[in-house]
Amino acid sequence: MWLQRVGRSLGQGRRHLSAKIVKGTSIEVQPEDGESAATMTFPGVWLRDNCRCAVCFHGSSKSRRLDWDAFDTRVRPLSVRSDKAAGQVHVSWSDAHESSYTLAWLRQRSFDTQRQRSYLEDFYRPSTRHWAGAEFEQIAQHFDYEQVMAEDASLKQWLQALAVYGVALLRGAPLDEGVVRRLAERVGFIRRTTYGEEFIVQAKPGAQNFAYLSLPLPLHTDLPYYEYKPSVNILHCVVQTKSRGGSNLLVDAFHIADRLRSQHPEDFERLCRIPVDWNDIGSEDGREFHNIWRAPVICLDAEGKYARINHSVPQRDSHFSVPLEEVEPWYESYARFVRLARDDAHAFKTRPGDVLTFNNIRLLHGRTGYDDTEQNSRYIVGAYLDWDIIYSRLRVLKKHAPPPANKS
Repeated sequence: MWLQRVGRSLGQGRRHLSAKIVKGTSIEVQPEDGESAATMTFPGVWLRDNCRCAVCFHGSSKSRRLDWDAFDTRVRPLSVRSDKAAGQVHVSWSDAHESSYTLAWLRQRSFDTQRQRSYLEDFYRPSTRHWAGAEFEQIAQHFDYEQVMAEDASLKQWLQALAVYGVALLRGAPLDEGVVRRLAERVGFIRRTTYGEEFIVQAKPGAQNFAYLSLPLPLHTDLPYYEYKPSVNILHCVVQTKSRGGSNLLVDAFHIADRLRSQHPEDFERLCRIPVDWNDIGSEDGREFHNIWRAPVICLDAEGKYARINHSVPQRDSHFSVPLEEVEPWYESYARFVRLARDDAHAFKTRPGDVLTFNNIRLLHGRTGYDDTEQNSRYIVGAYLDWDIIYSRLRVLKKHAPPPANKS
């Protein structure tokens, strides 16, 4: 892991350290040890901005207290010295301030490309691994519910698998409605939506949501009509229908987007660019709602990576506020996306005690239809978690959780 690799290197370079000013504005640090002999260069303005002294930094809140209104962005180092015994670099600045930095702290924030990539792809947010439906049995990891609830090492493994593959299955959960809440609170806390904190997925008369029918449920992402969508879906199977249907359907929509990007770039560009009016109208617990959010099917972040997928054939508004000439091409592109996803869907049936967890803003999910009678019902308890909470928990676990025990 990123922190472990850093930690292994820290203990070897403490007594060998030198530093000097380069180009008048930057500081070059040479650890001079066998494992990490590469020189590290730090821009002076960044070092000054990150001074760790009590005047500039509030230790208990881990926050800057630097007065930015008085901050000189052209600040430069006047002198620098290294303390080999303490493993520190001391800098005197042109604004009459002095700062000290430990080698451990500097190494963790090195501007070296490989170090930055390791931090971003492991500690910040684990890199995703996209998969085709035929690979589901190989990538879908199974975890014991009781171990995840009791052991931080198992909790970390579950969250890591969820972050990388977008799906993981917990087995052996008790058959009570409190499982999803306890699991969510093991990570952080439940995300509340229009449909409450926990929700029951079962066929019911007068259903206010398409999922609450026994009909086939098309592939979709939940709540695309929210600006800030619930990130992870938790579905606990309490009772499973014995009828032929009721199977879960899952598709890695990032994989489908990969295929569009490489095989049909015009469709990919169109689905990234044209906003769709996603909507949900109804009432729950006596409260009427009308949710709308406009966003493309494929959303990219500032680096061009996939941020989220929005998809729900039933829950698109009849308003389509785009230029007239864009309408028909968009339908063709969306139809291709839907066909590719449908053809790649993997079907499987959870058993009572299984808890299916998956990335709601990455995976498309659905369900085959089933016969629902008093003697043959299906009862799923659901809840949501947000990635902000999951990533936060995962980072803390990476710093503190012990490695998993070896099992004979």
